[in-house]
Amino acid sequence: MPSSQSMRETTFRGNVGAVIIDEVGKVLAFERDDQSGAWQFPQGGLEAGEEPNEAVYREIWEETGIKKASLELLAVHPEWLAYEIPAELRKGGARGQVQKWFLFRFHGNENEIDLLNAVETEFKAWKWTTIQDLIKEIFHFRWPTYKKVCAEFAPFLMLTR
Repeated sequence: MPSSQSMRETTFRGNVGAVIIDEVGKVLAFERDDQSGAWQFPQGGLEAGEEPNEAVYREIWEETGIKKASLELLAVHPEWLAYEIPAELRKGGARGQVQKWFLFRFHGNENEIDLLNAVETEFKAWKWTTIQDLIKEIFHFRWPTYKKVCAEFAPFLMLTR
């Protein structure tokens, strides 16, 4: 019988991801606290019995301080997207993640983006940027997923400076 550790290493964790844009289509990116220079979108795991459309608002709030009232849901990626986490980055967890992605427009005040008082301390900085610039600053194993997300949400994104 396989150990619980080996079972985790063969599974993909259920997850949600959020692309948050401003009025002109720039994306809100966050620098990881544990890896300087590594930027990404908010994302996180589904809790037991939680629906993705509930989890995404919880994850955004926990990681960034942004409340649901400041977000307008624009689109949902039609497919679940998966990626494998390199073994050296797994920290004893799942082999990878399978994610449902959501696109939001931010209508709040930028003071609401509060990483210091966020429930989760996953990020240390944030910025508005173009999707092309963000793609250059993410972990390489996320590229295929981010490209699929961006292709689906392209009509809403600022694609040039």
